[in-house]
Amino acid sequence: MKSLPSSQSRLIVGISGASGVIYGVRILQLLRNAGVETHLVMSKTAEITFAYETTLKIAEVRALAHTHHRIDDMAASISSGSYRTAGMIVAPCSMRSMSEIATGVTTTLLTRAADVTLKERRRLVLMVRETPLHTGHLRTMTALSEMGAIIAPPVPAFYAKPDTLNDMVDHTVGRALDLFDIDVGVVDRWGEQPELRSRPAGQDDVA
Repeated sequence: MKSLPSSQSRLIVGISGASGVIYGVRILQLLRNAGVETHLVMSKTAEITFAYETTLKIAEVRALAHTHHRIDDMAASISSGSYRTAGMIVAPCSMRSMSEIATGVTTTLLTRAADVTLKERRRLVLMVRETPLHTGHLRTMTALSEMGAIIAPPVPAFYAKPDTLNDMVDHTVGRALDLFDIDVGVVDRWGEQPELRSRPAGQDDVA
């Protein structure tokens, strides 16, 4: 990864209570390996989701970050625009969190930090996890996009021919981190690896 100014190598990572908390964990792991300073804030619902979806302890997740902040600590450094960062990624992002961010009526540090990221015109990436989407969801996403946020649902890319679930997670979070110009070395890039452009499967190859 190229050398970045200190404020540009500092990223806020939010983990909300939507399904897919493993995305947030993998982002923390990869950023730690890349030497990026991370500031973690998790919703209370996220902590419940961890119990359902992983065997990780919350203390283990917090230990992956450079600094972790309590969800109710509205005086934390990341609640202020004067605390410079490269931006924030929420992975996964629940519909509730997304809606709070869109309205600016924030009740937790997670949504406050996202609101600050927007007002300071920094990069905000929301890995929104929900399907199907009703019109209200879509309108909220449009509003956020108009404000400058990037809506990046965790959609797998099958052209990379993933062998495992971990491969799919890595490619998804790697592409999300690309949006901050952070290359963590886990993305199989189209056009850079000739094997990704092998002969398409025929009818007999598809179940």
